[in-house]
Amino acid sequence: MARYTGADCKLCRREKMKLFLKGSKCEGPKCPIEIRPYPPGEHGRGRPKETEYLLQLREKQKARRIYGVLERQFHNYYVEATRQQGKTGDNLLMLLERRLDNVVYRAGFAKSRDMARQLIRHGHIRVNGKKVNIPSALVGEADIVDVKPKSLEMTPFQVAKAEVGDRQVPAWLGVDGEKMRILVHSLPVRQQIDAPVQEQLIVELYSK
Repeated sequence: MARYTGADCKLCRREKMKLFLKGSKCEGPKCPIEIRPYPPGEHGRGRPKETEYLLQLREKQKARRIYGVLERQFHNYYVEATRQQGKTGDNLLMLLERRLDNVVYRAGFAKSRDMARQLIRHGHIRVNGKKVNIPSALVGEADIVDVKPKSLEMTPFQVAKAEVGDRQVPAWLGVDGEKMRILVHSLPVRQQIDAPVQEQLIVELYSK
């Protein structure tokens, strides 16, 4: 499976904002963007001309990096969003939010989406009682996501259990920290998604 293997902190610096890709490291003083708040590379401190295309491209790249999706898969989400009723930009973000790795992260069971993907790939997460090892699987309304019983004693889940409640959980999800269980109350709507993305710019980019 293709995936990004470079330095996550460079992605935050490229977008000039914290994308919270490294969990707790992003909240501490050692976060690289706090030390070097400019894009990486030889010309990072330069001031490129901010054209309309550049703004649209940066917004698309930001969304891709927040959710950890590569270009082809992101484009497939966009195509699927155009087929659904409603605003394409809203549909795109709602599809990304429904990814299983995002749900595990949003519920506080993982420090980052990267960590959530690893837990899912290793078979520790179930959906409606069945093991699912595909991070991009989409959850549906009334789905129940939980941790496999044999995995509950693992350190990451013990830590997550102790810290459940520290992270604000979206209203469309319900979390039972004692049982390490997530209930999908409903499908997300745009107002419930706090990703710092201007989705209309992405739609404009792909519409050209």
